[in-house]
Amino acid sequence: ANMAATTFAIDGSIMEGGGQILRVSAALSCVQGASLSISKIRAGRSTPGLRPQHLSGLELVRDLCGGHLEGADVGSTEVALSSGKIKGGSHVADTKTAGSVGLLLQVSLPCVLFADAPSELCLKGGTNAEMAPQIDYTMKVFRPMVEKFGVKFDCELKMRGYYPRGGGEVIVKTNPVKELSPASLIERGSITKIYGRAFVAGVLPHKLAKDMATAAVRQIRKEIKDLYVNIQAMQEKKEEAFGNGNGIIIFAESSTGCVFAGSALGKKGVYADKVGIEAAEMLLRNVRHNGCVDEFLQDQLIVFMALANGTSRVRTGPVTLHTRTAIHVAEQLTKAKFTITKAEDQNSTNETHIIECQGVGMTNPHF
Repeated sequence: ANMAATTFAIDGSIMEGGGQILRVSAALSCVQGASLSISKIRAGRSTPGLRPQHLSGLELVRDLCGGHLEGADVGSTEVALSSGKIKGGSHVADTKTAGSVGLLLQVSLPCVLFADAPSELCLKGGTNAEMAPQIDYTMKVFRPMVEKFGVKFDCELKMRGYYPRGGGEVIVKTNPVKELSPASLIERGSITKIYGRAFVAGVLPHKLAKDMATAAVRQIRKEIKDLYVNIQAMQEKKEEAFGNGNGIIIFAESSTGCVFAGSALGKKGVYADKVGIEAAEMLLRNVRHNGCVDEFLQDQLIVFMALANGTSRVRTGPVTLHTRTAIHVAEQLTKAKFTITKAEDQNSTNETHIIECQGVGMTNPHF
């Protein structure tokens, strides 16, 4: 390891105080070849410290950058990570739980973009689990939107996995980039398409999926009357889904290529209609403010904005605590400068904002 490497210290309990601080700081440290120590990890949570999914994310970053990880145990509130050269090739991360594969991708994608060779990540855990982006979101919203920064990856869904057993698997293939390009996501245009999928897996009856879909369509029609809303009710194939689960995800696309989503998962004792309505409401809330990204994509773009070579602008609705936290960490770990201003144009509501970032122009040393 390079003795002159920078060491960053991050307080894991600040602001949103969750696993996201770990993901942003681990990725940005790895990409810069810096060392990182994080204290007070998830200090305010009901189960403080590292959970299995956070641990597998950190171990994946360690493996990617040939680094060293200390304090890496479930429940640990302090970790230290040192970074070496980022190596492509095949890597596996398994949460052994319903820990989210989407969150494993969040921490590892920035790293593999700056690797010395193409990489193939095998990520195992939950694909459609609580408190995390569903894999459908990763593929249909995150992927096309992050492509605007010059990020390209292939994502193959091998097996779906649900809470509490997990068992899902995705394969992510990426080629390294020389640098990331800045993106300007400031023209929303009109909503041109709304579609989605309501699903049941395992022993759950197909009627649940139909009820979720019907309730969601009805809710959307109250507000958006001139578009055909196509939500398919699916029974997942036995060989493509591990365990039992149900839920719904609905997408909206705009004339300028922006993609939004609303989703919800079924739980024991919750009526299917209620799940459908919750997802519909979430989608509607995210298209009302005339932004170009939804509340979930917002914070996921911060790392790419920070590393890009130039000024990025993103039009969005209310700025979430997750996003403010990601910005805070990115400004501590890089020289990126962010500003948040209210949008003042005829299409904006009083909740529309522009997040602007002067990126640091990180370059891949292996090119």
